[in-house]
Amino acid sequence: MLPFVFRRFLQLIPTFLLATIILFAIVQAAPGDFLTQLSQNPRISAERLDQLRTIYKLDQPVVVQYWSWLTRFLRGDLGDSFAAAQPVWTLAAPRILNSLILVLISTILAYGLGILIGVYGALRPYSFADKAISVFAYFGLGLPSFFFGLLVIFLLVTIKQNTGWDVPIIGKSSAASENAGPLAYAWDVFLHALAPSIVLALRSISSESRFIRAQMLEVLGQDYIRTARAKGLAHNVITYKHAFKNASIPLVSSLGGLLPGLIAGAGFVEVVFAWPGITPLLLDSLGNQDLYVIVSITALSTVLYIVGNVVSDILLAVIDPRIRFN
Repeated sequence: MLPFVFRRFLQLIPTFLLATIILFAIVQAAPGDFLTQLSQNPRISAERLDQLRTIYKLDQPVVVQYWSWLTRFLRGDLGDSFAAAQPVWTLAAPRILNSLILVLISTILAYGLGILIGVYGALRPYSFADKAISVFAYFGLGLPSFFFGLLVIFLLVTIKQNTGWDVPIIGKSSAASENAGPLAYAWDVFLHALAPSIVLALRSISSESRFIRAQMLEVLGQDYIRTARAKGLAHNVITYKHAFKNASIPLVSSLGGLLPGLIAGAGFVEVVFAWPGITPLLLDSLGNQDLYVIVSITALSTVLYIVGNVVSDILLAVIDPRIRFN
């Protein structure tokens, strides 16, 4: 397996270079740059703009700018943000941590509920409950997350108006909890993260439940399951030790996709719930043409995506002895 892992990590190099070159070229192809907006400010002289262009190396050819960023990135330096006038890592680290909170909570909800719902549907195929679950799954797959988020906000606001039950909706925490101690603050952050995490998990719950149901139905029809039943094994042993174990093997391949999600954030759900994650930062950076913020965060996501695929392959080989890498 070690030669396979080594080859896969070697493949990371051209993939990373190609992805970052394309991204760098796309950002540079946009009309103007970060200083274009500053040039509209009458208080900033043309001489100052020229100085800033030299400081930020925006007067250099694109190839030189890319090489300068790449050498810094390989040393662990993500570059500097033009708009914030501080290192990208200093700017992005707390945002990544905030996105990580949503991603972890939503992942636990997605896999926990998705597996339970999928197994339940497979054990009672084509029953009323199974059909209701299927309708819910298709609803979850078809409904955009940001629109579902707006519906959740409307529902929670309506509940608050009618019952007085104050459910945290917007932001990461309340001002009162910041000075109430670490445990109270952590609990407040969790309550604020619950609604966006549920919205974020809806699509994954729907897809995972359908996937597990299909896999379980296929495995439950195998000969070795019928043999286990003929031997008189307990229902739970057959279901969870034999059927679910084999049905969940393909599910492992999706675990690698969690790694880039730690950097990519929770998408527009963060925007809808005003959650200070990585997505609002990326959107602001796109609007400001903050080159190094965009490229560095996307490059980290690319690296984690490739590493995640390697991790998925390794996990598949560990849990499925039939898989061998030559």
